[in-house]
Amino acid sequence: MEKIIIRTDLAPRAIGPYSQAVRVGQFVFVSGCLGLDPQTGALREGLDAQTKQSLDNLGAILNSIGLDYSHVVKTTVFLKDLDDFARVNELYDAVFKDAAPARSCVEVSRLPKRALVEIECIAVYPTE
Repeated sequence: MEKIIIRTDLAPRAIGPYSQAVRVGQFVFVSGCLGLDPQTGALREGLDAQTKQSLDNLGAILNSIGLDYSHVVKTTVFLKDLDDFARVNELYDAVFKDAAPARSCVEVSRLPKRALVEIECIAVYPTE
């Protein structure tokens, strides 16, 4: 099966040796998105801004290949502090609404650039 590397200027570039996303067959694996401004590469200030930007970056990657949040089947949310769980849920719910994918959420000791949140996902192209 062919592996297709996905890159877009609509989301921040990868900050390490990895791709923004990879497509294999119908599946798209989007790398963890931080709350980085795609224009400047700067990390947004505060939990709300970082969470919203992380979701926006994830959405931009999906949109660049003709998908949207409705195609997401699984996410993983990494939080610096699990006490932020309820607030991140509110912001997350505003994006995924009634079509929430399966999800894992874990607290981690540290994220790149000392971010407060990182979100990755798996999306699926509709069958033809």
